[in-house]
Amino acid sequence: MSVFALSLCMTLSPNSPSSRSNDLGKEAMVMLALINGDLKGLYKDFFPIVWKAQATFTNQLAFSKAQVVNGNVISAGTCVKINDSEKTTLTQANDVYHFSPPQAGTSGILQALNKTGVVQDLVVSFLNKGDLMPMPVLYFNEVGSHIPKRRDESSVKTQFTPILRVYITSDYQETAILQGAIDTPAIWMQDLTVLAKNTTWNLKPSEN
Repeated sequence: MSVFALSLCMTLSPNSPSSRSNDLGKEAMVMLALINGDLKGLYKDFFPIVWKAQATFTNQLAFSKAQVVNGNVISAGTCVKINDSEKTTLTQANDVYHFSPPQAGTSGILQALNKTGVVQDLVVSFLNKGDLMPMPVLYFNEVGSHIPKRRDESSVKTQFTPILRVYITSDYQETAILQGAIDTPAIWMQDLTVLAKNTTWNLKPSEN
């Protein structure tokens, strides 16, 4: 798989991505999240994670073991690079977690199997070149342990389409896990795979 890097910068006029001004009326934040509303299980089996307004995205994906505090992903620890149509297995030995090298899986599906013996929180992340930690984008809570008679509950399976939605809101912070649909409508939506490599989007108050 060829890896691309997409630099996406969004600015809120007249000041920074989080600003208070007479033009905008109140404190506002540009909030980014990958939300594909067509995916079955959204807000039930998996949950989008809030991003900052300026970031670099890549099509190199990863599965990670998540650490969550007060509804926020504070880190994505053990991880493994994974591509479309691949699967990996999470195991634990002597308090050390490990993802197996990815193998060929179901076409169009990313899959992570939990064989640690206990439930785990997992995330799908972007892994940018040079970054020490992956950037989590989709959260899967309490993925069950591998039980032969209940295989449907022991793994994460997802068709990952990077549909980015942009909102103006003051109700969320970066790394927050979205537990339900956002009240305000998205002001912009785009499949990241069709954007130019370097994309700048400027938000300004309406002149009307």
